[in-house]
Amino acid sequence: MKRCFNHFFGGTLKLHNEQNSTQDHHEEITLKLHKEELQVSKKIIETAKVNVYKKTYTVEKQISVPVTHEELIIEKKILNPESTTDARDETIRIPLSEERIEVTKHPIIFEDVEIYKKKIEEHIQVNETLKEEKLNIDTVGDIRVMVDNQRSTSEIL
Repeated sequence: MKRCFNHFFGGTLKLHNEQNSTQDHHEEITLKLHKEELQVSKKIIETAKVNVYKKTYTVEKQISVPVTHEELIIEKKILNPESTTDARDETIRIPLSEERIEVTKHPIIFEDVEIYKKKIEEHIQVNETLKEEKLNIDTVGDIRVMVDNQRSTSEIL
């Protein structure tokens, strides 16, 4: 007679031969069943490098600036054309001036740029196939199989 048993097993398997049941001799075989468990760990890796720098560009700018200057105007008026008086030489100095443009450049802060890193948490689904060993018992003949699960003892015939 052939019997087959499938069990999740974590204890000791004892095989007893029914023909020698009067003797206290027991043959014990210990099998260790294994299963895989997931262990998730994380590590930080560098995924990118960012270079942040300033670059100066030149721009031509035209500005219209009003300026003034002085011009000397001499008007000669003849009061009496018939007069024959001797003309006297007289020198008069008159200073002339003008506005000249002076261009100076000075730096100003026109914008503040903040640069920082921000951690964003997201959830990633991980799928793995795990292996688990099961106990299979095939018997041929008149053998009594006892399974000791350490929690409760059950006897399978």
